[in-house]
Amino acid sequence: MADAVVVIALLLVAAGATLAVAVRDPVRQALVLSVLGVVLAMLFTALQAPDVGLSQLAAGSAVTPLLLLLTVRKARRRAQQKGRAR
Repeated sequence: MADAVVVIALLLVAAGATLAVAVRDPVRQALVLSVLGVVLAMLFTALQAPDVGLSQLAAGSAVTPLLLLLTVRKARRRAQQKGRAR
C-alpha cells in the first residue's frame, strides 16, 4: 500500500512539474507551483520525512508562489506606468 502511495505521488509530481513548465501565464505558473509544493510535501510525508514535508509545505507551497505573484504584480504595474508616461 505504501509503495502505491509513493508511485502515485511521484506521478503527480512529474505531472505538476511538467504543467508548471508548460503554462505560459506567470500567475498560473505560480498557482501550479503552489500545487506542486503541496504534492511534494505529500511525497515527503509518504517517504517518512515529515520535517522536510512541513518545510516544503511552508516554503514551496506558500512563500515562493506568494513572492512570485507579488513580483508579477509589481512588474505589471511598472509596465502600465511606463505606458501612461509615454
